[in-house]
Amino acid sequence: MTNKDDAIAAALDADDREFLKSLEGDRGLFQQIGDTWKGPLGGWSKLVFVMAVVFGLLLLFTIWQVAHTRDPVEHTLWAIAALAVLVIQGFTKQWLFSRMNMLTVLRELKKLQVQVALLSEERER
Repeated sequence: MTNKDDAIAAALDADDREFLKSLEGDRGLFQQIGDTWKGPLGGWSKLVFVMAVVFGLLLLFTIWQVAHTRDPVEHTLWAIAALAVLVIQGFTKQWLFSRMNMLTVLRELKKLQVQVALLSEERER
């Protein structure tokens, strides 16, 4: 650890250490997805998650249709539909993962904010 890290650690009281320790834990994929369901955009995140599941099932259906159709025109239309659903599902997942990334960055910023505030308090003493 550097001198700054040592100074920050010395400035922490027990509650602050516990709070920072809770922020440091590894967060798995499912826990991060669950975190997106809270807060001001939680309803939108739930909707996008449901849409991603629906589009995933729709994608499986369209692929099954592509594999089982014999008419060339119908086969082509199902293949185009499968590609369209794949792109739409990609966009919904991109939104969801961008939200997860944003919450991770906010979490790190909050941790830094607490550490800087505590170090500032220690310097004032």
